[in-house]
Amino acid sequence: MSVTEKPTLAIIIGSIRPDRFGPTPASWLAEEAQLHGSFDVDLIDLGDYALPMELAGDDPAATPPAGVLRLGERLAAADAFVLVTPVYNRSYSAALKTAIDWFYAEWALRPVSFVSYGGNTGGLTSIEHLRGIFPEFPSVTVKNFISLPDFWKLFDHDGTPVDREGLRERAAAVLDELAWWAPMLRDARASRPYPGLDFAAAPNGEDRTDSGEVQAADLTPAAASA
Repeated sequence: MSVTEKPTLAIIIGSIRPDRFGPTPASWLAEEAQLHGSFDVDLIDLGDYALPMELAGDDPAATPPAGVLRLGERLAAADAFVLVTPVYNRSYSAALKTAIDWFYAEWALRPVSFVSYGGNTGGLTSIEHLRGIFPEFPSVTVKNFISLPDFWKLFDHDGTPVDREGLRERAAAVLDELAWWAPMLRDARASRPYPGLDFAAAPNGEDRTDSGEVQAADLTPAAASA
């Protein structure tokens, strides 16, 4: 990958329940990211993938389920992530946790930010729980994020923000920060081994076998046996 090529930003809709709100802010942020101009944008809906709750076992030769393979290809191609998360019982959804846990190298050495939505707190507890997970890969959770309190008041029936300029400023802060981290970490994955890493991090947005096939998951021994 050329150092001048735009990094890819994956925006992930982290809820699969009926009548979910997640696609509204995710689509809005994807539009803002396109206007920002620093990324190629991939909007990923976890509802499009049938990810089993039961994770893979210890057999490295076992073929992952079809949904895991398809989602893994898109995650591996990303250089930065924004997770759009609801708040369920002061945390995030089981669907999002499943999507996180099926993969390892795909998250590694990439910046991550968040959009949360909820009631009075805007889903902040879901972000705080997610921040505790990503250092394991290791990923970089950036400072800026977007929280949407009383989210049903913030977008009209067409999915347009009521305070477009106010939300645009918050989106710009997230995108500016991800745009700073993403190319640097992409180049580092390609040229600098990370100390103590016990699995193969995808160097340029993809993790491939010698045959060129994209790997869906590259788990550490600890993660594979958990």
